[in-house]
Amino acid sequence: MPEEVRTTLGIVDIMNTIPHRFPFLLVDKVEIIEAGKKAVGYKNITMNEDCFNGHFPGVPIFPGVLAIEAMAQTAAILMLRLPHSNEKLVYLMGINNCKFRKLVSPGDTLVMNIEVLRFGGKICVFEATAKVNNEVAVEVKMTATVVDKPDVAKK
Repeated sequence: MPEEVRTTLGIVDIMNTIPHRFPFLLVDKVEIIEAGKKAVGYKNITMNEDCFNGHFPGVPIFPGVLAIEAMAQTAAILMLRLPHSNEKLVYLMGINNCKFRKLVSPGDTLVMNIEVLRFGGKICVFEATAKVNNEVAVEVKMTATVVDKPDVAKK
């Protein structure tokens, strides 16, 4: 059986893969466990996040929708690291069976496990789980599409 090959992507690699930037880049590091099939993403939650100005003053809780977005960005990175994915983008299309199980606060690290369930044509279905201290914080099934990058020069 072939040895598992992991690829670790730092922030520069991530920024070269997806178009997201501050304040909406929500992934700090990604390990590709199996190309096009499995990845683990990391998001360090700090008090410096813009969302904590209003969510909630005095009781900072990382919004669940941002945890979902962080998982979606990790899934996009997984798909866009495949050969022939230059000039492509991944758009989130659907969220199913989402469960929020644990509050996420400053000082926590979201460890996001992404697994591709199906990938055919341009449609991907992912199963994603985000954990904090090995406890499930968020779990979700997501559907996304891989599309050509729009030619912004034409707009």
